[in-house]
Parts: sequence; C-alpha cells; structure tokens
Amino acid sequence: MTEFVIGKLFIQAATLGLASIFSKVICEGSGKLIGWTKERLDEKTEKQIEKAAIQYVQNYCNRHGILKVLGMREPVDLESVYTTVQFLDRRGLQSLESIESMEQAYRRSRRFEPKESRRQDGIKVANDKPFLMVLGGPGAGKSTFLRKMGLEALKGRLGKYEHECIPVFLELKGVTSNPLDIEQAIVHEFQVCGFPSSAACTAKLLEQGRLLVLLDGLDEVPSKNVNDVICQIQDFVDRYDNNRFIASCRVAAYRHNFRRFTDVAIADFDGTQIEQFINNWFNSTLDREVGTGQRCWEILQKPEHAAAKELAQTPLLLTLLCLVYDHSQNFPKNRSGLYRKALRILLEEWASEKRILQEEIYQGLSTELEEILLSDIAYHGFEADRLFFAQRELVDHIKTFLTSNLNAPKHLNGEGVLNAIAIQQGILVERAEEVFSFSHLTLQEYLTAQFIEDHHQVGRLVSAHLTDERWQEVFLLVAGLMRGGADELLLRMERKARKLINTPKLTALLAWAEQVTVGSAGVMPAPTKRSAAIFLALMCDRALHLSHSFDPEVARVLDLARTLARAGVPEFIYTMNNTPARASTLTRAFARAFTHTFARELEKLKVFNNIDFNVLIARLEAFRARKPDIRQSPEAHQDFNFRLSQIWLNALQLDSNLISLFDEELQSLEHYLYANWLIVRCRQAAVRLSPQIWQAIEDRMLKGEIAESIERNHQYDT
Repeated sequence: MTEFVIGKLFIQAATLGLASIFSKVICEGSGKLIGWTKERLDEKTEKQIEKAAIQYVQNYCNRHGILKVLGMREPVDLESVYTTVQFLDRRGLQSLESIESMEQAYRRSRRFEPKESRRQDGIKVANDKPFLMVLGGPGAGKSTFLRKMGLEALKGRLGKYEHECIPVFLELKGVTSNPLDIEQAIVHEFQVCGFPSSAACTAKLLEQGRLLVLLDGLDEVPSKNVNDVICQIQDFVDRYDNNRFIASCRVAAYRHNFRRFTDVAIADFDGTQIEQFINNWFNSTLDREVGTGQRCWEILQKPEHAAAKELAQTPLLLTLLCLVYDHSQNFPKNRSGLYRKALRILLEEWASEKRILQEEIYQGLSTELEEILLSDIAYHGFEADRLFFAQRELVDHIKTFLTSNLNAPKHLNGEGVLNAIAIQQGILVERAEEVFSFSHLTLQEYLTAQFIEDHHQVGRLVSAHLTDERWQEVFLLVAGLMRGGADELLLRMERKARKLINTPKLTALLAWAEQVTVGSAGVMPAPTKRSAAIFLALMCDRALHLSHSFDPEVARVLDLARTLARAGVPEFIYTMNNTPARASTLTRAFARAFTHTFARELEKLKVFNNIDFNVLIARLEAFRARKPDIRQSPEAHQDFNFRLSQIWLNALQLDSNLISLFDEELQSLEHYLYANWLIVRCRQAAVRLSPQIWQAIEDRMLKGEIAESIERNHQYDT
C-alpha cells in the first residue's frame, strides 16, 4: 500500500537518506557501537540497514501518512488531501484591544481572527524555528501538520523540509510511564524496524542532532501526569538541543510552558484553503472529469450556506462537509441535522477517537446532559445579544445548572466542567484571558434553536425577534428541529408579519400588487408575481429577494433592472430611509432601467394580467427619440425622466401616491417583506409541514385586505 500512497521515488529517496545517516553514525562510532571499522561496513550490515530503512519508511507512511476520521469507510492519503497550513504568531493572538472590538469583528465576519495577526506559511516557519509549539483547536490540523513535516523530512532533498533529519513521531496520549523516557521511545521506533544496535545508534543520533522529534498531543496526556511530562520534555530538549523539535497542543490547554519554543497557532482556513481542500478531497479521475470539487465549492459559496461555510474553517468539520456532499452531491436544506452532526463530532466522536472521554469529569457528564447545558448557555447569551462570556460567569452558570437538576451528577464542579469543555472538546474557546466564546457562531445558533424547541419558546421567538436579522439562522434551525411539524411557527410568523402592514397606503399598495397580477398567464406562484409588482413600484431589494425564493427566472429579470438603474444612481440613494430623495430617484431609475428592452423581458414572464406590452414598447421606443442631449439643461433631462416614468406608471395602473411613503411606512414594508422571505426560507428548512397550511399561507402572502381572514383562520396566539 505504501508505494501506492507515496510513490516509488519517495520510497527510494527516503530509504537512501535514512540508510546514509545510519551508516555514517555507525562508521563514526569507530567500532565502539558494534565493532565495525570507520572506513566501511560489511555487505551484510549494509543490507540490514537498507532493509530497516525501508521498513521504517513503510511504518511511518502506514501509521502517519493516511487519515481516517469520522467513521470514514476507507482511509485517504494524507498527501492527497493536505492543504497548506498557515500560522498566526502568538503576538497576534494576544493583540486584542478589548472584548468589545472582538465582538464587533466576530459579528461582522462570523469568524475570529485578530486583524493585527500576520499569516505565515507553516512549512517555512518549521524550517526557520528549531523548537516549535503548534497550537490550535480540536480538529484544526495540528497532528496532520506534524505528520506532514515527518513526510517532508523523509523525502530528503525531494521534500520541503530543509534539514537532514530522521523524523520520529511520538503520540503523547499513549504516555503511561512516569517518568517519561523519550529516548527509549525513540529507540523502540528504530528497534521494531530492525536497525542494528538501536539504543547505541539513537544515543549517537541525538548527540549529533540528526533527529526531528515530533511530539503530538501534549493536551492528551492524562491530567495527573501532565506537569511531570512537561518537565521531562523540557529536560530532554535542553539535553539534546541541537536536534529539532515540533510539538502540538490545544490552545486552551497551553500555558506557555515551553520557554525555548516558538509558539504559533494554526489559522482558520480562508476561502483559498477551503477551496484547495475540497478540490484535493474530490481528486479522483471521475470527480475531476465531472468537476465535483468545483461544484461543491460553488454551492458552499451561496448565501444560504454561509453558516455551513463557517464550519469549513477547520479541517475536521470541513471533512464532515465533504463527506455529506459526497453522499448526496449537495448540502441539506435542513441544516439542523448537519449542525447537530458537527456538534456531536466535537462532543463525542472526535473526543472518543482522541480517547479523552476516559477523564474522570466525563464519567458522569453524558453527551445529552452536556448538550442541554451548552444550549442553556447559548440561548441566554444570544437572547442578551452577547457572544463573549467571562469565565466566572460561565462557572456560575454551570453550577446553577447542575444544582437545579436533580439527576445531574453531584461530584461535578463548574470549574472542572468548563475546563473539560474548553480544553478537550473546544466547543467553548478562551479568546482572551478568562474570556470565552463558542468556537463557531453557527454552533451557538444551533444550540439556541435547540433550547427554543426544547422549552417551547417558539411564541417568544416570533414575537420578539421576527424582524431581527441576527436571529435569521435561529429561525431556520428551529424550523428544521420541529419534527412534529413547523405549522405553528409559520402561522405565528405570518400573523406577526401581517401586523406590519399598518397604514391605508401600505394596504392599498399590496391590493394594487394583487389586482395587476391576479389571473395572469405566468406559471410561477402568486406571491412571486406580487413581489415582482412591488419591486417595479419601489425598486425594493427585499421584494427581489422574495421573488428569488420562489422563482430564480423572475429574479434574474428584475435584477437586470436593478443593475441598470444602479449603474447611474449613487448606491446610498437606494436606502429605504432616504425619503426626500425617493421620488426623483425612482424617476431616474425608471428612465435608466425600465427601457423597451426590459419591457420585452418582462413580457415573457407573464406576471401582469392586463398590460398591453406591444403598446408600452411602442411608446417607449417612440419616446426614446425625444431624449435630450448632454448640452440641454438639467431641467430638460428631469422633465424627460418624469415623462418616461409616467408611461410606466400608467401602464402599470399605479397611482404615484402609493409610492410616496413616509420613513415609517418604508421601514414597515421592509420588515414585512423580510418576514415573508424568512417564512419561505423556514418552509424550505422544515422537516415536516402541512400542505394545506402552506397553501393557505402562500395564497395570503403579499395580499391587501385579508387581515380579518387571517385572524379567523389562525389557531395560535402570539
């Protein structure tokens, strides 16, 4: 298998390199090692060394050159999926100005990375630093990086590691002896492969600085041994400091213990790295032919998958996304199941693979109880619009939760639980000294939705947060979690949204949209037609988004008009709050975008019921000839734009007074359209929904005088 994974050229180069180093060490021993002379080894010994070198390379590749995580059916080659690692230096991690600035950055980008941090190429840093401590969260790729450095060192001159060293990979989670004997562990690695006089050769290799010692998983050392292990590693490094060392540890477990080591943290994957990983993952001949990787990346780029893409910032959860996509060639519309799987990986599967669940703290803390605890923390933080938590606050919250639960284990303490969750699972992450947040905003949103479903808080969710876009993802997740059906949620949302149409003019505008579209020949749903009409009346982006939720073809045509209009009008004029400029803005928008060409595109959609597009197009073409040239006065241009807009208003049978809305009316309409868009998204995210309930909601959407009928048909109070 090794030759398939790595290739014959690699095997040959690695074998020659290892054999050469061992031969030199034995020869330079002047007969003291095993009695051979300095000048030359006998043929039998040379063959023994060559055979042992081949075995060592094979052992390393078989044990550390493949990946198999998350229950994968088959392992994959590390080299085939490896994505370039970038580091943040420690100063960058500590350069946070305040909790407030951290929170602002986190909300803006849905990711945590200090803006002052410099990204550095991981392999370059490993070449530059003889003692390197690699820090990162669970599944960030620490172990993979160390294994990759070992492979590069084995390649010799063919590899990217610039130092002639023999790599020795030691997993610290297997440490049971105390004191830790690193030298004996290295001897064992050589001994099992058949190198002659392994103990004596190891001593000589260490003395000459010929080893790259890879110490993986300091955080996985049993807690009762960790202080002794740290001291023993320090002593070993001091004694053999002409060798090179790379160690790894989770950020939260590290307390700057290694004074001679340069501390770096693995940066979250950026877009380029995510794309590279996906294309590496889908690298089979068939996948390359059909473009599976590129299609997966393009789907992940869509706005509706923004939260899923957030999970892709770590290799572990990006692997989950690739496995999910490979199964169905898409990402599930019901993202609740996907996020629940991601949470369980951190809570259980990944922790189990790392064997950390043997810690005493986990003997009484079941996965279900821990998930309920985390959802309690997530919800109350999200409800208070807080993403960061003080350590003391979290400890008190955990203590209160445990004491208020009759069935919670009595031996648990708040400090121990927080320590286990943060250090070993990484769901809560220490961002600054004694300040924590959830590792991904997506996980906090999912746990918040879980709390709402568990505690029957749907009514409060709708009444308090329907038009707050910060809660958008929570709404979608709640819809996906309601296994008994999302009917109640959608009906509550509809009723709350309807109350936003609170003036005669807004009611009349919706009635107009219904009147000019009802019974038209287009096959798209009626709300699509009404949203298209509202867009034409107000150039309103929210209406465009709603149209897209129902029918992308309609949205394509409307987006063409928006693009044309904005090409000549400053962006800020289009805000829904800019009432004084609105009349002239709409006039210019009509003049620039609603041309005879656009009218032809609109006619094909069959949205309107009684517009004679032949007459409209003829009038637009005739009027275009009267357009003033650049030398004429601004008044002439303004008059032309006004008359052109009147042609459209007359064709649409739209009273210009209906689009002269006050600030409050514009804001209410904006919220109403957003709420209806969210209703459509929740319908798509729901696991179960009554066809009759949805048909009734769809029939009423964006209609005018129907408030009373909604009141009669609703079964639920807000």
